[in-house]
Amino acid sequence: MNIKSQKFRKSTGLFGAIFGGLLISLPVISQAVAQQSTPKINPCPRIFYEEPHNNQVVVPQGCPPNALTQRLAAQGLLPVPATTSQEQTKLGVGGETPQPGVIPPRPVPGDQAQQPSPGAASTDQPQLLQPSQTPSATIALADGKVNIKLVNDTAANVTFQVIGDTAARSLQGKSDVTLQGLKAPVTVTFERQDHGQLIVTPQPSSEPGNLEVTFKEATDATQGRSAMRIERNGSVFLN
Repeated sequence: MNIKSQKFRKSTGLFGAIFGGLLISLPVISQAVAQQSTPKINPCPRIFYEEPHNNQVVVPQGCPPNALTQRLAAQGLLPVPATTSQEQTKLGVGGETPQPGVIPPRPVPGDQAQQPSPGAASTDQPQLLQPSQTPSATIALADGKVNIKLVNDTAANVTFQVIGDTAARSLQGKSDVTLQGLKAPVTVTFERQDHGQLIVTPQPSSEPGNLEVTFKEATDATQGRSAMRIERNGSVFLN
């Protein structure tokens, strides 16, 4: 009886050890399977590179630059676009993993007008405009912030965007909107949706921290403006 009891206890202990090990392994296996099945989200969706967003929306930092991002970087209103990371190359523009035999899209060669100027350095903050440029206006900031009232006096809709703060928005013709509490330095881009030119006139208010910006139609391409930057000292530049 003692020998049988000992064998039974050994068998019971062995079974308990095996069963306990399986219980410990199950959460680890489930976690590994969950991690493998969770899809990675690409912060650079393909819509950023399709019209009209290609010329109206600035892509997030680290994404391959679209046409608008390249144009603003060349003008000194944005940091020089960073090179595509290995992770983004693996995911592919648009969030889809590239399929075998499919060549990912490449920038059109020879488009020098939208390329950053040679030797420009990449910084965390948007680069300043040329020091020799005369400010179009100067305002008194309120605790380093500014309220910008955009007045669209044209008959066309105007697309505008506060870089790093808001997505692209549309302002209807003969209407206005106020952007509140923007911290300087701040860059605002704008473009007529019919691709016409804009005359941009910034007018400081008598109250500190308020700026009114009026959009009017321009027939001369040299008068056209597409971006405005307000520095920490209140200087307003147009480009």
